[in-house]
Amino acid sequence: MSTSLRRWLIAALLLFSPIVGGVVLRGNRVETVKLKVDLSQRTLKVIEDGDVVHTYGVAVGTRKHPTPTGSYWTGRIVWNPRWVPPPSKWARKFRPREPGDPRNPMQGVKIYFREPWYFIHGTNAPGSIGSAASHGCIRMRTKDAKALARRISKHGSVLMVIQQ
Repeated sequence: MSTSLRRWLIAALLLFSPIVGGVVLRGNRVETVKLKVDLSQRTLKVIEDGDVVHTYGVAVGTRKHPTPTGSYWTGRIVWNPRWVPPPSKWARKFRPREPGDPRNPMQGVKIYFREPWYFIHGTNAPGSIGSAASHGCIRMRTKDAKALARRISKHGSVLMVIQQ
C-alpha cells in the first residue's frame, strides 16, 4: 500500500469513526493516547504508544461519594468553568460560583468523562491532591489539569480507565 493511501485511510478513520479516539497521525506513524487512573494510588497516568509519559497526583472520591470505576471516553473540555452545584443532597447548601471565584471548586478547566456530573478538573484545594476528598470527580492541580486538557484536545476524545 502506498504511503499516501495509508495516510488517507488513517485520516478517514480518525475523522469518521466514533470509536477511534486518542489517535493522531504524526508523520507516517499513528500515535495513541490513553489515561489510566489508579484510585488506590491516587494517580492519573498518561500513556502514549504504550509508554507512561506523565504521572499526575490526583484527589479522588470519598467512600461516601466514590469515583466511578470502569472505562470512559473523555468528553467536552470546558475552559475556565463556572461551577453549578449538582442536584445532590450534599450540595443543597451551596450556590453557583463564577469562573475566577476563589470559592469555585473547579479551577481552570473541566474535562467530562461521565456526563453530567463527573469530570477531571482543576481545584481550589490543592492540598487535597493525594487524598480521597472529592464527590466523585478527579481533582488535579490546576496547572496539571490545564496541561492534561491541552494534551487531550490534540487527540480528541481519549480512553480513560479508572480502577481501584
